[in-house]
Amino acid sequence: MQALELLLHRSSQPRLHEPAPSGEALENIMQAALRAPDHAALTPWQFIVCTGAGLRKLGDIYETAAIANDMSEKDIQRASDLPLRAPMVIVAIAKYVDHPKVPWVEQVASASCSVHAMQMAALAQGFNGIWRTGAYAQMDEVKQALNLAEQDEIVGYLYLGTPATEGPTHPAKDTSQYFTFWD
Repeated sequence: MQALELLLHRSSQPRLHEPAPSGEALENIMQAALRAPDHAALTPWQFIVCTGAGLRKLGDIYETAAIANDMSEKDIQRASDLPLRAPMVIVAIAKYVDHPKVPWVEQVASASCSVHAMQMAALAQGFNGIWRTGAYAQMDEVKQALNLAEQDEIVGYLYLGTPATEGPTHPAKDTSQYFTFWD
């Protein structure tokens, strides 16, 4: 897949099944993450790749957090199954590094760029995924279970696998609504 075609036609795919990326394909996805813009070469990222029993472990963390946050019984019951919507979930974390020229927000943006790069690398190799956040990215119980410091941030959960259906197509947007030119 050509890079420009990939970028202009990217769409998330929530319906995923086996196989998940592995071997060289997974290595390419991980290497793409590490090529994200990174001011001062801080590498302010950490990734947790969950497959198999790892998906259940992540689901157990969600369930514990749902109970601790007094979520509805329905939400508590479905919490442990949320990671099972794909054969692989990569937890993407911005690991803050104190630096006088690289603020927290830039480090979070860098980690976010790594998630986009991973999804593009997956798509380029015939896989797809969806970047999810939601309540579990903000809950203290989840952050504690992942041993995160106070200023660390879960920037997303990248669900990856083989598309179960053809991905949605979206029409091109009118760029004039989002870009202003100063000549």
